[in-house]
Amino acid sequence: MEILNSNVTINVKEMESSISFYQSIGFTLKQRWDNHYAQLIAPGIEIGLHPSDSSNNNENQKTISIGFTTSDFQTTKNELIQLGIQISERREEGGDFINFNDPDGTPLYFIKPKW
Repeated sequence: MEILNSNVTINVKEMESSISFYQSIGFTLKQRWDNHYAQLIAPGIEIGLHPSDSSNNNENQKTISIGFTTSDFQTTKNELIQLGIQISERREEGGDFINFNDPDGTPLYFIKPKW
């Protein structure tokens, strides 16, 4: 499978203050989709900010996930399955997702973005 791009997604409590914080330390806002998602960049890194689920105050909730794009979403899905990796799929405003975890439980995903 081919990875075209990647980013680290951080679940945040409040989008405006988080965007302001990252801008204050040198990130530039690349794109924003209302309060659903924001992309920020700095040399050598791209991060995404996503609102956390405020109804779930579980201390064990993962706050970081790593996302990838690929040239062939369906082939990537098939390859993950062939590797024996358990996946789940979801569709939301931003696109289609294939979610899975690394051996330590770190959330990873491939996205087929709508943009």
